[in-house]
Amino acid sequence: MSILSVTFHSPLDQLEAWQEYSKNVLPEMIANLMDVERYMLSDVESEMINEGHNTNLLLIFDSAEKRKDFVEIELLNISELIEQKFGDSIMIFTTYLNPQINKL
Repeated sequence: MSILSVTFHSPLDQLEAWQEYSKNVLPEMIANLMDVERYMLSDVESEMINEGHNTNLLLIFDSAEKRKDFVEIELLNISELIEQKFGDSIMIFTTYLNPQINKL
């Protein structure tokens, strides 16, 4: 199992447009992804975020190879589509999670 966490950060001035996009467009993109075994799209709730809003996409793959392919191909495509819509105002952060112990 190989896991990837993708966080999308929206500044406050783009929040309304981003929330609409993340509820209507992003789920369709995610549903059409290949090689993703399981995923979860979430709003991030944190006391530490005062300057915007974060949305997180947690992706579970069968292997590190499929995760690598996703980052190099699918995530690049998703990033380009978001950039076309929002310019550079939506920041995208990836975190590679390598389970040591799990009970999934």
